[in-house]
Amino acid sequence: EVQLQASGGGLVQPGGSLRLSCTASGFTFDDFAMSWLRQAPGKGEEWVSAIGSNGRGAYYGKSVTGRFTISRDNAKNTLYLQMDSLKSEDTAVYYCAKSWGTFVYANNWDQDNSYDYRGQGTQVTVSS
Repeated sequence: EVQLQASGGGLVQPGGSLRLSCTASGFTFDDFAMSWLRQAPGKGEEWVSAIGSNGRGAYYGKSVTGRFTISRDNAKNTLYLQMDSLKSEDTAVYYCAKSWGTFVYANNWDQDNSYDYRGQGTQVTVSS
């Protein structure tokens, strides 16, 4: 059974940082690309970032480029999202998702049909 568990969320002031983690089990983690997405209150889902199975081929949404960094540790079956210079508009529930493929590409990394599983989310609140 595929399981994805996000953690590391919390309350942070604007300009602060958080690092989210996603622990994966039930599949061969280093065979698949992974992604982060988020959903803010009253808004639709937004794909945040994606990374290839070997840690290469990272993509970022326009709203987070230059502030967020995605990475993975295949030995620990864990995906990360380092979030710096946080803004109030980053407030959302953050989820990790597993792709059905080894890599994702510029034309499909932010498409729902590139992924087959997503886990429970972690709340990030950016507020003073």
